[in-house]
Amino acid sequence: MRTLLRRWIGDARDASTAWSDRGLPLPDGAGRAECQVVDPVGLPMQASVTVLDHAGHSVTQGGTDAYGLFTAAVPSGDYQLAVICDGFEPRRVPIQVPPGLRSSAGVIRLDAATLPPIPAPGHWTIDPDHTAIRFVARHIGMADIHGRFNRFSGKLWIGERTRDSQVDVFIEADSIDTGVRTRDSHLRSRDFLHAAAHPYLTFSGSNFVHRGGSHWDVTGTLELHGVARTAKLDTIYLGLGTGMTGEPRAACKAVTELHREDFTLSWQKMLTRGIAAIGTTIRIELDIQVVRAAQMDSPSAVW
Repeated sequence: MRTLLRRWIGDARDASTAWSDRGLPLPDGAGRAECQVVDPVGLPMQASVTVLDHAGHSVTQGGTDAYGLFTAAVPSGDYQLAVICDGFEPRRVPIQVPPGLRSSAGVIRLDAATLPPIPAPGHWTIDPDHTAIRFVARHIGMADIHGRFNRFSGKLWIGERTRDSQVDVFIEADSIDTGVRTRDSHLRSRDFLHAAAHPYLTFSGSNFVHRGGSHWDVTGTLELHGVARTAKLDTIYLGLGTGMTGEPRAACKAVTELHREDFTLSWQKMLTRGIAAIGTTIRIELDIQVVRAAQMDSPSAVW
């Protein structure tokens, strides 16, 4: 079976070479850089390839095709092909591209990356001094408005099986901050968050799914403006570390997109030409650090 696969890959490479020989001529002074990316057992894989010049600057970049092949026309010279794919160790391979000719870096094999260790089972708490909760919204269809919440807390329980973990985050609605006092007052009002009636935004997640590499999906319930909806955090786990006093820490980044009208945030003052003052989609971005709380040894101690 493996012999047949390698023959199929070779036939695909030969077909690609024949096509490039018949294709458009190269610009004056340019050559063609090529490679094929395969996984640890030699099967083609889709990866990102960046052509770097001698100073490490990107000349061009793109992805491999279904056969693991990458090709790009570049000015003649010496380069490196930087190949990355989530869950695999990155590679850099030198390549010399003569003018008017094709140059191949050959088959580049990516080995599986060593995954960062998962936090130890038990109770962890969000460190607000090293955590940021930000959002981005479109203003009058032209520019993005950036803001953050300044007051929040959270608890994370890591289960014996990571997929059984739980997380709770509590955000104070009236701590919203976009740097403009009048706008912040409007965002706290009945038109938007109605912070007086709904003082907290909360997220409770209990479905942790490993997507490969450092990527996880954390799905749970987001309650905002008195309305609860399912939300999924696209999460990148950054690994474990140790704080200044020796305390265990872990970190991640997460993003999600919300639709205002799903949470009855339907204020839609229209400007001329029918453009909404505030876009309907809001992007939430989180940079999170958690600290181990050794005194807590069961989820019932915090939930």
